[in-house]
Amino acid sequence: MTALTTAGDSWEELQTTAMLGTDRRPLPALTGSPALSAAAQAVERADAATALLELAALETVRRRAGAVAAEADGLPEPAAPDPRRELPEAAARRLAVLVGGRSSAGMVANLGELLPQWLATAREHDFRAPAALLPALLDAARARSELRPDAVALAGPLGRWLAERNPDWRFVTRTAVEPGRSASAAGGASGGGGGTAPADPGDRIWEEGLFAERVTHLTRLRRSAPAAALDLLRGTWSTERAEDRLLFLDALQEGLSPLDEPFLEAALSDRSKNVRSTAAELLSTLPRSALAARMAERARAAVRLVRPAGETGGTRLVVSPPVECDSAMQRDGIPPKSPTGRGQRAWWFGEIIAAAPLDLWTSDTGLTPEQLLRLPVVDADVDLTGQGGDGSVQAGSWADDLREGWARAAVRQQHVEWARALLGPSPRPGQAGGTVGAPAKLLAVLPPAERAAWTAAFIESHGLGEAFQLLGACATPWTPPLSTSVVAALERSARTGAYPWSHSGVLGMTERALAPETAPAVEALASGAAPDTAWADTFNRLAATLRFREAMLTELNV
Repeated sequence: MTALTTAGDSWEELQTTAMLGTDRRPLPALTGSPALSAAAQAVERADAATALLELAALETVRRRAGAVAAEADGLPEPAAPDPRRELPEAAARRLAVLVGGRSSAGMVANLGELLPQWLATAREHDFRAPAALLPALLDAARARSELRPDAVALAGPLGRWLAERNPDWRFVTRTAVEPGRSASAAGGASGGGGGTAPADPGDRIWEEGLFAERVTHLTRLRRSAPAAALDLLRGTWSTERAEDRLLFLDALQEGLSPLDEPFLEAALSDRSKNVRSTAAELLSTLPRSALAARMAERARAAVRLVRPAGETGGTRLVVSPPVECDSAMQRDGIPPKSPTGRGQRAWWFGEIIAAAPLDLWTSDTGLTPEQLLRLPVVDADVDLTGQGGDGSVQAGSWADDLREGWARAAVRQQHVEWARALLGPSPRPGQAGGTVGAPAKLLAVLPPAERAAWTAAFIESHGLGEAFQLLGACATPWTPPLSTSVVAALERSARTGAYPWSHSGVLGMTERALAPETAPAVEALASGAAPDTAWADTFNRLAATLRFREAMLTELNV
């Protein structure tokens, strides 16, 4: 049967007519078999624009029907073998639900929040994902970059083999598997030939990858081979943009050691002030660095311990902030002008205290951090007048600036003893903690169990309103005592008539961090809440999520 066609080179004529417009160029003439005359008449009855679209549709079908298959180039080599265990059947079904975003019966949790936890756990158990689920898994990782390291590791050699044939998944070939994980999961590009693992794609990522991929690669390399990562960065440092150099320096926080000091000292002379500032901050975390020693001398000049002479006065800290920001201070990362609107002297003073080694204060004074924090702080000018020697003159003094500088130093230097002293004891009901301002950064310095205990006590005394950042600093899943405190605080909020959305941030966190063992308590809250209310829906959702997570983790722990 002769197909309906247009006269001449039909497809090109249709394209030309579409570009010029049917009012400037007539439609191509129709020819074809009598069997297709009805279709041709329908086209002829339509207005010119509609007729053009009809002709294009008919021509498309004709072209496809007449296409001749090309000669095959031969089958590609299969993917390298993956010796890891395949997921248990129940875990595979769970993965299909998670990557598909489908809720199971009665399940209303945000499955996207649970997928990262599932992937990390499956990777820790050295499973490989079923081949049938790899496309959906790689699509999920394509949409969410934070999933890529674990997803690529689970996909293994077959995932890289697929990525070579689908440009949508090209991120797979640029994602380096973190050293120390399963060797089989690190299998890169495809290849037969006995399953020899391909070369690490790290060099290719550094040379050709997107900026975010290069930063991620440098950060991971610092965890396993800090010196190699530094050499990699040093090799391209002079050609990198200033904004890129800044973030690359941030990556050096991983595995920072005295071996990095020469490179960072050189960066103090960088043409970018932000790079200079970051290099100085990194050097200040090395207590034996030359910069730390210089800051220590400045700190000694700015703060001195005055002990009582005879029966007059009391032991106190006397502050003499710098009166200028000289060139040496500027080279060590202290900007001459405050970017925060604070007074210049307060700004310089805070930067010095934050960069000085914390052990300086205890070794020079023989006092513990707790003892130092209890001492009165007075201005040198006030102290010279004989006023405030007993610590009575505190208003407008440097006490808050000194304490803030110590807090910044404790976070920067990850000094557990100072962080603990600055936070103070775990607050009890009706009693405030010892710290001033948000303590989340200080809390992150403490060991995980201590963080959880401190936060649980804080929630018991202050509720959830101020606990969001504290909970974010706690390791997940939360310990049972911390989880119990959170559930009890939610119960109190529901009982007092507060709305669930006033705690939306904490509630979102509970779905992925609350201990699954608290599911019965949450279910009891759901059954006790008034039906069809916001709290009933909230507790039902949370209980279902906890049950889902419990089953999810049980399926993987085999």
